[in-house]
Amino acid sequence: MTTYLLAGGGTAGHVNPLLAVADRLRERDPDARVLVLGTAEGLEARLVPARGYELLTIAKVPFPRRPNRNAVAFPSRFRRSIHDVRGMLAERHVDVVVGFGGYVSTPAYLAARGAGVPVVIHEANARPGLANRLGARFAARVGVAFHGTPLPRAEFVGMPLRREIETLDRAALREEAAGFFGLDASRPVLLATGGSLGARRINRTVVDSAAALVATGWQVLHITGATSEVADPGLDGYRMVEYADRMDLALALADAAVSRAGAATVSELSALGIPAIYVPYPVGNGEQRFNAAEVVAAGGGILVDDAEFLPEWVAANVVPLLADRDRLRAMAAAAASVGALDGTDRMVALVDAARGGAGAPPPAGA
Repeated sequence: MTTYLLAGGGTAGHVNPLLAVADRLRERDPDARVLVLGTAEGLEARLVPARGYELLTIAKVPFPRRPNRNAVAFPSRFRRSIHDVRGMLAERHVDVVVGFGGYVSTPAYLAARGAGVPVVIHEANARPGLANRLGARFAARVGVAFHGTPLPRAEFVGMPLRREIETLDRAALREEAAGFFGLDASRPVLLATGGSLGARRINRTVVDSAAALVATGWQVLHITGATSEVADPGLDGYRMVEYADRMDLALALADAAVSRAGAATVSELSALGIPAIYVPYPVGNGEQRFNAAEVVAAGGGILVDDAEFLPEWVAANVVPLLADRDRLRAMAAAAASVGALDGTDRMVALVDAARGGAGAPPPAGA
């Protein structure tokens, strides 16, 4: 029996690809033992047990950014985390560690290295995080979601996607999706979303542009997120919801999208061939701009700074785009050309290769 330890958590960007790989490992070998390493505070504390996996936890030990009391305590706390993971590796007879970044991945990588357990890494962002930059130096295999991600020996695998996205038949589900959201399946739909927490700029600008957007003949499906401060404009063909628990149906219905440029969002839209206007999150290290760079360069997306995404920009750029069906078809094809629906299988193939199994993954789309 093979025992896998999947390390990652904190955010959906780490947890969702981790769970996609975990599910595939369990599907193909029900006798395999799939364990997940995380913290008691992260998103994984709720999602991992709910999916039926055992969650092993260690203390959250973030790397100190400035000299303070936490910086003084960091070395001893970090060593303790590594020691704890080494104990887990030995006690559970772990055969391979698969890391997805985040606080718990660094001690997992170092513990595995010391114990002689092979490490496999998946990096979801085009600009890699600190944990994966460290682990990639000695990992057996390194998979990345975007071409050109600057990690040693990086191999493109794409993003491990949920099964319902991998197998999504958009045409077959369009009628059901339209009925679910109360829209007309015969008319095109612009999906606007800033993620589960919402995006203030996207929400405000899309609402302020609502009349101009629906005047094109398009419908708007606007998912505002939990922190929305906008009111429904109440227009025919404009559907506002706070949260979509059937995101697969939203994607089935979308003929174009306006969204942030998180790694998972860019990967899903590209894989499904949905042309998009990307409005990168303006705070942080700028990784969202890099996430969208490949699909934008291919012609499958348009990039606009958060500060510039205003009703005037929508009127000058989005409204004409919605009227240009030929351009939208070309953008859809370009997006699909850089996307990959088989990221989960390709990542699992990397894990097999690290253990001396089936070898490297096939080319995307093969």
